[in-house]
Amino acid sequence: MEIYAATRRQDGRSTNEDAYLLGRGEVPYAALCDGSGAAQGVAKRALGIFQRLMTEATQDDVGQFATWSNWTQLLDSALMGGPQSTFVAVAILGNRAFGACVGDSRLYRLVPEGGIEIVTEEASKFRLGSGKAVPCPIHLPLKAGEVLLLASDGAWTPLGLPVLQRVWGRSASRHFSEFPTLLLEEAGKNGCADDMTVIAMRQG
Repeated sequence: MEIYAATRRQDGRSTNEDAYLLGRGEVPYAALCDGSGAAQGVAKRALGIFQRLMTEATQDDVGQFATWSNWTQLLDSALMGGPQSTFVAVAILGNRAFGACVGDSRLYRLVPEGGIEIVTEEASKFRLGSGKAVPCPIHLPLKAGEVLLLASDGAWTPLGLPVLQRVWGRSASRHFSEFPTLLLEEAGKNGCADDMTVIAMRQG
Protein backbone atom coordinates (compact mmCIF):
# COMPACT_ATOMS: atom_id res chain seq x y z
CA MET A 1 0.00 0.00 0.00
CA GLU A 2 1.46 3.33 -1.14
CA ILE A 3 0.32 6.40 0.82
CA TYR A 4 1.14 10.03 0.03
CA ALA A 5 -0.38 13.37 1.03
CA ALA A 6 -0.23 17.08 0.26
CA THR A 7 -1.75 20.08 2.01
CA ARG A 8 -1.94 23.81 1.34
CA ARG A 9 -3.28 26.58 3.54
CA GLN A 10 -5.80 29.20 2.49
CA ASP A 11 -4.37 32.27 0.78
CA GLY A 12 -3.59 35.04 3.25
CA ARG A 13 -3.57 32.80 6.33
CA SER A 14 -0.60 31.77 8.44
CA THR A 15 -2.18 28.59 9.79
CA ASN A 16 -3.76 25.52 8.21
CA GLU A 17 -6.90 24.17 9.89
CA ASP A 18 -6.63 20.88 7.99
CA ALA A 19 -4.52 18.06 9.40
CA TYR A 20 -3.72 14.53 8.28
CA LEU A 21 -2.22 11.34 9.64
CA LEU A 22 -0.53 8.49 7.75
CA GLY A 23 0.21 5.01 9.08
CA ARG A 24 2.46 2.73 7.04
CA GLY A 25 2.75 -0.18 9.46
CA GLU A 26 1.25 -3.66 9.47
CA VAL A 27 -2.20 -2.11 9.11
CA PRO A 28 -1.79 0.87 6.74
CA TYR A 29 -4.16 3.75 7.40
CA ALA A 30 -4.82 7.39 6.63
CA ALA A 31 -6.99 10.02 8.29
CA LEU A 32 -7.92 13.60 7.52
CA CYS A 33 -9.63 16.26 9.65
CA ASP A 34 -10.77 19.74 8.67
CA GLY A 35 -11.32 22.07 11.61
CA SER A 36 -13.99 24.77 11.39
CA GLY A 37 -13.69 28.45 12.21
CA ALA A 38 -10.82 29.48 14.48
CA ALA A 39 -10.04 25.83 14.98
CA GLN A 40 -7.02 26.28 17.24
CA GLY A 41 -5.60 22.89 16.35
CA VAL A 42 -8.84 20.92 16.77
CA ALA A 43 -8.03 18.81 13.70
CA LYS A 44 -4.65 17.81 15.14
CA ARG A 45 -6.27 17.09 18.50
CA ALA A 46 -8.81 14.76 16.90
CA LEU A 47 -6.10 12.95 14.97
CA GLY A 48 -4.00 12.54 18.11
CA ILE A 49 -6.89 10.73 19.78
CA PHE A 50 -7.50 8.63 16.66
CA GLN A 51 -3.83 7.65 16.45
CA ARG A 52 -3.94 6.38 20.02
CA LEU A 53 -7.09 4.37 19.29
CA MET A 54 -5.49 2.82 16.21
CA THR A 55 -2.34 1.96 18.14
CA GLU A 56 -4.33 0.13 20.81
CA ALA A 57 -6.69 -1.67 18.38
CA THR A 58 -6.37 -5.23 17.12
CA GLN A 59 -6.89 -6.15 13.48
CA ASP A 60 -10.24 -7.68 14.45
CA ASP A 61 -11.24 -4.33 15.96
CA VAL A 62 -10.27 -2.42 12.81
CA GLY A 63 -12.35 -4.75 10.64
CA GLN A 64 -15.62 -4.06 12.48
CA PHE A 65 -17.78 -1.01 11.84
CA ALA A 66 -18.96 -1.12 15.47
CA THR A 67 -15.39 -0.14 16.40
CA TRP A 68 -15.40 2.83 14.03
CA SER A 69 -18.81 3.90 15.29
CA ASN A 70 -17.54 3.81 18.88
CA TRP A 71 -14.42 5.74 17.93
CA THR A 72 -16.54 8.40 16.23
CA GLN A 73 -18.65 8.79 19.37
CA LEU A 74 -15.50 9.13 21.49
CA LEU A 75 -14.10 11.79 19.16
CA ASP A 76 -17.43 13.61 19.05
CA SER A 77 -17.59 13.71 22.85
CA ALA A 78 -13.95 14.73 23.22
CA LEU A 79 -14.45 17.82 21.04
CA MET A 80 -17.76 18.94 22.54
CA GLY A 81 -17.92 22.58 23.59
CA GLY A 82 -15.24 23.84 21.23
CA PRO A 83 -14.45 24.15 17.53
CA GLN A 84 -15.70 21.25 15.42
CA SER A 85 -13.99 19.12 12.80
CA THR A 86 -14.75 16.78 9.92
CA PHE A 87 -13.23 13.29 10.01
CA VAL A 88 -12.55 10.71 7.33
CA ALA A 89 -10.30 7.72 7.96
CA VAL A 90 -9.51 4.43 6.23
CA ALA A 91 -7.50 1.39 7.31
CA ILE A 92 -6.47 -1.44 4.99
CA LEU A 93 -6.72 -5.11 5.94
CA GLY A 94 -5.57 -7.30 3.06
CA ASN A 95 -7.75 -6.44 0.08
CA ARG A 96 -10.41 -4.52 2.03
CA ALA A 97 -10.74 -0.97 3.32
CA PHE A 98 -12.54 -0.14 6.57
CA GLY A 99 -13.28 3.26 8.03
CA ALA A 100 -15.73 6.04 8.71
CA CYS A 101 -16.57 9.57 7.61
CA VAL A 102 -18.20 12.47 9.45
CA GLY A 103 -18.85 15.86 7.86
CA ASP A 104 -18.10 17.05 4.35
CA SER A 105 -14.60 15.72 3.82
CA ARG A 106 -14.78 12.97 1.19
CA LEU A 107 -13.48 9.57 0.20
CA TYR A 108 -13.22 8.67 -3.49
CA ARG A 109 -12.30 5.37 -5.13
CA LEU A 110 -10.39 5.58 -8.43
CA VAL A 111 -9.79 2.58 -10.66
CA PRO A 112 -6.94 2.18 -13.17
CA GLU A 113 -9.36 2.32 -16.12
CA GLY A 114 -10.30 5.88 -15.15
CA GLY A 115 -13.56 5.44 -13.25
CA ILE A 116 -14.22 7.46 -10.10
CA GLU A 117 -16.74 6.81 -7.31
CA ILE A 118 -17.66 9.12 -4.42
CA VAL A 119 -17.80 6.66 -1.52
CA THR A 120 -19.00 9.05 1.21
CA GLU A 121 -21.47 11.28 -0.63
CA GLU A 122 -24.21 10.34 1.85
CA ALA A 123 -22.14 11.23 4.92
CA SER A 124 -23.86 13.26 7.65
CA LYS A 125 -22.93 16.94 7.63
CA PHE A 126 -22.73 17.03 11.44
CA ARG A 127 -19.10 17.36 12.51
CA LEU A 128 -17.12 15.98 15.41
CA GLY A 129 -17.87 18.11 18.45
CA SER A 130 -21.49 18.73 17.47
CA GLY A 131 -22.81 15.96 19.71
CA LYS A 132 -24.73 14.69 16.65
CA ALA A 133 -21.98 13.04 14.61
CA VAL A 134 -23.21 9.89 12.85
CA PRO A 135 -20.47 8.06 10.92
CA CYS A 136 -20.90 7.02 7.31
CA PRO A 137 -19.51 3.46 7.18
CA ILE A 138 -16.65 2.60 4.83
CA HIS A 139 -16.23 -1.05 3.82
CA LEU A 140 -14.79 -1.59 0.36
CA PRO A 141 -13.13 -4.43 -1.54
CA LEU A 142 -9.92 -3.26 -3.21
CA LYS A 143 -8.19 -4.57 -6.32
CA ALA A 144 -4.57 -4.06 -7.32
CA GLY A 145 -4.02 -0.57 -8.70
CA GLU A 146 -7.13 0.98 -7.20
CA VAL A 147 -6.71 4.28 -5.38
CA LEU A 148 -8.51 5.71 -2.37
CA LEU A 149 -8.47 9.50 -2.21
CA LEU A 150 -9.29 11.38 0.99
CA ALA A 151 -10.00 15.08 0.44
CA SER A 152 -11.08 18.06 2.51
CA ASP A 153 -13.83 20.25 1.05
CA GLY A 154 -11.27 22.93 0.20
CA ALA A 155 -9.71 20.45 -2.23
CA TRP A 156 -12.68 18.57 -3.69
CA THR A 157 -15.00 21.57 -4.18
CA PRO A 158 -12.91 23.34 -6.87
CA LEU A 159 -11.98 20.04 -8.54
CA GLY A 160 -15.28 18.34 -9.28
CA LEU A 161 -15.43 14.87 -10.84
CA PRO A 162 -14.54 15.80 -14.46
CA VAL A 163 -11.43 17.74 -13.38
CA LEU A 164 -10.44 15.06 -10.87
CA GLN A 165 -10.74 12.43 -13.59
CA ARG A 166 -8.60 14.52 -15.94
CA VAL A 167 -5.82 14.97 -13.37
CA TRP A 168 -5.99 11.27 -12.51
CA GLY A 169 -5.47 10.39 -16.16
CA ARG A 170 -2.68 12.92 -16.56
CA SER A 171 -0.85 11.56 -13.51
CA ALA A 172 -0.45 8.09 -15.07
CA SER A 173 2.96 9.04 -16.46
CA ARG A 174 4.18 10.46 -13.13
CA HIS A 175 5.29 8.79 -9.91
CA PHE A 176 2.31 8.13 -7.65
CA SER A 177 3.84 10.31 -4.92
CA GLU A 178 3.20 13.35 -7.15
CA PHE A 179 -0.54 12.76 -7.49
CA PRO A 180 -1.65 14.68 -4.34
CA THR A 181 0.48 17.68 -5.31
CA LEU A 182 -0.89 17.66 -8.86
CA LEU A 183 -4.42 17.71 -7.45
CA LEU A 184 -3.71 20.68 -5.20
CA GLU A 185 -2.01 22.57 -8.02
CA GLU A 186 -5.16 22.12 -10.09
CA ALA A 187 -7.53 22.92 -7.22
CA GLY A 188 -5.63 26.09 -6.32
CA LYS A 189 -4.80 27.41 -9.79
CA ASN A 190 -7.30 30.27 -9.33
CA GLY A 191 -6.31 30.83 -5.71
CA CYS A 192 -6.86 28.99 -2.43
CA ALA A 193 -10.16 30.10 -0.90
CA ASP A 194 -9.88 27.44 1.83
CA ASP A 195 -7.30 25.10 3.32
CA MET A 196 -6.99 22.06 1.06
CA THR A 197 -5.63 18.58 1.76
CA VAL A 198 -5.60 15.27 -0.14
CA ILE A 199 -4.28 11.84 0.76
CA ALA A 200 -3.84 9.16 -1.92
CA MET A 201 -3.59 5.44 -1.09
CA ARG A 202 -2.87 2.86 -3.80
CA GLN A 203 -3.33 -0.86 -3.39
CA GLY A 204 -0.31 -2.86 -4.59
